[in-house]
Amino acid sequence: MTLDVPANRLTDLDDVGPKLAEICEAAAALILPLWRSGLTVMSKADESPVTEADQRGEALILEALARAFPGVPVIAEEDSAAGGVPAEAPPRFFLVDPLDGTKAFVRGDPNFTVNIGLVENGRVRAGAVVAPPTGEAWFTGPAGSFKRISGGGAEAIRVRRPPAGEVLGLISHTAKPETVEALKQKFGFQRAEPMDSSIKLCRIAEGAADIYPRHGPTMEWDIAAGHAVLLGAGGALAGLEGEPFFYAKSDKGFRNPGFIARGG
Repeated sequence: MTLDVPANRLTDLDDVGPKLAEICEAAAALILPLWRSGLTVMSKADESPVTEADQRGEALILEALARAFPGVPVIAEEDSAAGGVPAEAPPRFFLVDPLDGTKAFVRGDPNFTVNIGLVENGRVRAGAVVAPPTGEAWFTGPAGSFKRISGGGAEAIRVRRPPAGEVLGLISHTAKPETVEALKQKFGFQRAEPMDSSIKLCRIAEGAADIYPRHGPTMEWDIAAGHAVLLGAGGALAGLEGEPFFYAKSDKGFRNPGFIARGG
């Protein structure tokens, strides 16, 4: 499958997010028919699951990025799992997760996403996230972040002011009840909803939730695109103690420390 995307050498970051959204939507269209189709689930070296959907989606994205943004390096999840991550991060590169939430995908749950983020000098600069089951696309653009559904018109999104006494925190499906209670006490939210994948960052960006604390491990490609969308919508993402959050951590294998994402 090919995608007709005009060449762009990142001269205008406002144009990058919408183009990344087009690429993510094309990958989503390829992945969606494979959902709930009984695909064989394989294991990577770290014992995390991978399916044909991950592999085919990544191949499409890599081809499309090479044509749309020639010469810009790409660090992608499945390619990295097969060949290893680079020893040094380039100053500017794309981070690709073709199917974030593979476990949800395998379970038949709808909270999985396609993600592409752009990093420059350790900071996330642009990104797009698409949820194949719902057709929702979130992406950075001129002066903010935007959302559209199934290729329709885009609307600007914005984080909300946390509602008093009703602050909603998004948490991992695997969080134990005692862990959830501790997170509520530490970060000041009253309600909790389990959810998979980078869609958590996008729900905060669009004003549907307020906070997402993460203690467990993630990789840079898991969150870069959603982080970009959140920033464009007026949110923030920092370390668990409020320290600045950086990308291009080649010395750590592009693995993230814990973080907390917030809305208004």
